[in-house]
Amino acid sequence: MKTKLWLALLSLYIVWGSTYLAIRFAVETMPPFLHAALRFLVSGAILYIWRIAAGDEKPTLNKWKSTAIVGGLLLVGGNGLVAFAEQSVPSGIAALIITTSPFWLVLFEALRSGGNKPTWLSILGLLIGFSGVFILIGPAEFTGAEHQFDSFGVTLLLIAPVLWSLGSIYARGADMPKSTLMSTGMQMLTGSVLLFIVSVATGELSGFSFGEVSTRSWWGLIYLITFGSLVGFVSYGWLLHNAPVSLMSTYAYVNPVVAVFLGWLLAGEALNARIAIASVIIIGSVFIINYARQVANKQTARAVVPEEIE
Repeated sequence: MKTKLWLALLSLYIVWGSTYLAIRFAVETMPPFLHAALRFLVSGAILYIWRIAAGDEKPTLNKWKSTAIVGGLLLVGGNGLVAFAEQSVPSGIAALIITTSPFWLVLFEALRSGGNKPTWLSILGLLIGFSGVFILIGPAEFTGAEHQFDSFGVTLLLIAPVLWSLGSIYARGADMPKSTLMSTGMQMLTGSVLLFIVSVATGELSGFSFGEVSTRSWWGLIYLITFGSLVGFVSYGWLLHNAPVSLMSTYAYVNPVVAVFLGWLLAGEALNARIAIASVIIIGSVFIINYARQVANKQTARAVVPEEIE
């Protein structure tokens, strides 16, 4: 069991950390929303057919509606914007900014009716995290940065985790399939349809030819379908039911490190002192936020148990 656990966790570290570089390669010669639509159409169809063949119930219309909303927020608003932004922003920087998702989850959870209010430790983590983001992408006159990243791409990367977090919060109370893999497959299928619509609406297909797509972009897309979507999500789904939450949350610290390293090693992306310092601060803040959540959950459990016994 322990061997399977660590193998699944290791695959999640490497695979999801490497998807940012694969996205960068894919969008070099392929429109970003189109590439994402193809990725999730193929991987979503595979997951859906697999789960139906395994005996999962055919989803109702209401479940399709719920997964469409989640798929739109996560895959169009989250993944689609990341793909678009990576046309002008290094993959490692994109991974670091996306790591801020827990910041927004804490804030949205606090605003949600009946949601948990953040503790002082969570607030401390938020303040530290946003300071790390400021060091990474703030104005040169304040951060002393010699090179500034594309402002539009950075803005999209700041919006992406907000939409991803909204989708995650919505999914908690939505009418979704019990099977994590079935739900994921449906999100991918509905998300792919929405991504195709966005691709057409933004004019990506105007003058585009698949014959112009480079070999590296095709390999990037194939990697995203097989490893990023299938291996990664299957490992994640298995870990959800077999790993402690504290262990599961560690992928949020490891993925950006893997992404920054691979971007530097394989794509010649910058790796300087400012990026290193910002990385440590952002990843450290995510650790504090996750730790605060675990402490709050333990305190809630202690408070509930005596009442149930009585």
